[in-house]
Amino acid sequence: MTLTADAVVIGCGVVGASVALSLRRSGRSVVVLDKGGAPGHGSTSASSAIVRFNYSTWAGVATSWESRFRWEAWEDHLGFRDPAGLARFERRGMVFLDTDALPRDRMSALFRRAGIPFEEWDARALAARVPGIDAGRYHPPKAISDPAFFDDAAGSLGAVFTPDAGFVDDPQLAAANLARAAEALGARLLLRRTVTQVERVGQTWRVVLSDDDVVEAPVVVNAAGPWSGAVNRLAEIGDDFTISVTPLRQEVHHVPRLTGPSAATMPVVSDVDLGTYLRPDATGGLLVGSTEPECDPLEWLSDPDAADPRPTLDRFEAQVWRAARRLPDLAVPSRPSGVAGVYDAASDWTPIYDRTAAPGFYVAMGTSGNQFKNAPLVGDLMTTLIDAVEAGHDHDADPVVLVAPHTGHRIDLGAFSRRREVNADSSGTVVG
Repeated sequence: MTLTADAVVIGCGVVGASVALSLRRSGRSVVVLDKGGAPGHGSTSASSAIVRFNYSTWAGVATSWESRFRWEAWEDHLGFRDPAGLARFERRGMVFLDTDALPRDRMSALFRRAGIPFEEWDARALAARVPGIDAGRYHPPKAISDPAFFDDAAGSLGAVFTPDAGFVDDPQLAAANLARAAEALGARLLLRRTVTQVERVGQTWRVVLSDDDVVEAPVVVNAAGPWSGAVNRLAEIGDDFTISVTPLRQEVHHVPRLTGPSAATMPVVSDVDLGTYLRPDATGGLLVGSTEPECDPLEWLSDPDAADPRPTLDRFEAQVWRAARRLPDLAVPSRPSGVAGVYDAASDWTPIYDRTAAPGFYVAMGTSGNQFKNAPLVGDLMTTLIDAVEAGHDHDADPVVLVAPHTGHRIDLGAFSRRREVNADSSGTVVG
């Protein structure tokens, strides 16, 4: 069977589903392909789904702030009431502990420019506003086997607090909501299909699937997450990229129950000082992830399908014991609990939203770890880019600018170019 469409989107995670919805709204016929059994079953399903605004670039801050308005009015953004239910944004606020990797003055300046409400706290205010937190400075993060792991604090930390941050309660459902909204407008989803061949024939891209079905379209968007590099190789794309993208296995661990008066209202905490982030869940538990400190070996993969999906004791103890340094009342379980997933990680932790050297082939890749929050806007971002390039605009020479509809901010899409210089101001971590 051969299907034809105006655009084919490879990948139905939260990013691919958002792109599909926006392309369909633009009037294009759309086919979405995914190897999983349902939308959001890849990297999206392992996301901590944090909605925050702390980035090292204006484009990152402006994109995340615009996206927040869409999360808050999720059904309005979808234009669709999903009978299976809607993902929900939990506005808990975020505490970003002081770190040299992303200095407070730079972050505050970007917040002021964007109009993002924030508060600056010293150590006393931090301890008062987040009961039970240890405001000590412990940097650099250490392995639990390091004799210095339990050394006393070498000073104290303050923080920047953004009250409008939070998290989405069900990232997989968020992807499904976007995909079903696209389907309601006429997009077609082909699941459990692996892309085996991508070639350009004349003015059309020919995408061959594992069941020998074929999808033909003048526009392809590669939003395949950790498999995006493999898709590019099939299409012989990527020779001119200055930014590399590599699959990275990561674990997020779960502590079943917090204790103390702050359990029901605890904010998200970004703790680069100890190399973790802490995200409450809606049941009073806590998710603990890593910010890729040097003491945590990075597990780069050549094949994302080879990743072990089970959390490991070593990673669990490393991350959760560091969390317990920040929250001394945290009870560390004896057995690991959580999820292991694979990031689609860019070399400078900034995604690539761009055209490629091949006409009609676009990429939304390098997104894992810090782009879930931006997914509601990424669809419009990619559609704006595709509209301009397909109409003849030279995005490489004169980058397309997206004017954010809620905030009015101008976002230079050249910041996400495949050929950009590595951001020297990047934190060098998942923080961005």
